[in-house]
Amino acid sequence: MIAVTGATGQLGRLVIEALLKKTPAEEIVAVVRSPEKAADLTAKGVQVRQGDYNRSETLADAFRGVEKVLLISSSEVGQREAQHKAVIDAVKMAGVKLLAYTSLLHADRSPMGLGGEHRATEQMLITSGIPYVILRNGWYSENYAASIAPALAHGVFIGAAGEGKIASASRQDYAEAAAVILTREGPVHKVYELAGDEAYTLSQFAEEIAQASGKAVRYQNLQQADFAAVLKEAGLPEALAEMLADSDAGAAKGALYDESRTLSQTIGRPTTPWQEVVKAFVAKA
Repeated sequence: MIAVTGATGQLGRLVIEALLKKTPAEEIVAVVRSPEKAADLTAKGVQVRQGDYNRSETLADAFRGVEKVLLISSSEVGQREAQHKAVIDAVKMAGVKLLAYTSLLHADRSPMGLGGEHRATEQMLITSGIPYVILRNGWYSENYAASIAPALAHGVFIGAAGEGKIASASRQDYAEAAAVILTREGPVHKVYELAGDEAYTLSQFAEEIAQASGKAVRYQNLQQADFAAVLKEAGLPEALAEMLADSDAGAAKGALYDESRTLSQTIGRPTTPWQEVVKAFVAKA
């Protein structure tokens, strides 16, 4: 059996869908905080089990009889290290044969603040004694596409990434890669640096928004602190605003760039062009 944590999240659901194309539903375990939110997965024949990163007592049974686990990193920045340790401990107790973890692109040397908790989790994996693989996911194209609607409204796409190259891919691409790695017999103790085939700057991203929409949209680069301030004024929580600004500053230093094409090699097709994601979000705006 294969278990996926955070299975009702945006990435988790896509991983489950990708797994359903490769393995029988009854051999897939969706580990979720709130089982009532996973009725659709139960209807598909997937086993739904409760597993809360913050309640270690719920994790003991979540991985019972499971052979492989995908630990999707927690969304609660600042609490991830303790939460991930709880999962790793439970996985070890359950005798799981492979633990895959969704980390951050080049986590070992990333200048991004997000890298700290990922590095700590990777170290816990290495010392756990559990056979593991690390999926260092790059940025989702949807992360930047989420700002397309306000960019169209104001004619400006703002950021702090300068001319840094961003090799993003769609969530679907990363989900398919996870499903491939979980369902094949491959090497353990391996690190996969996963990113999109094509890279772009945020200036090019803004140009694509303009071309797809037929409206004038330009990129305005801000200092990290100024970008964070604008995001807070727009209503984002302080921690999220600071994280996004820090991530852009990291992108300016190349943190979100990789040209290995490991992702497309893993899924057996080119990664989803970022331009397609832009066009889809423009159409919905």
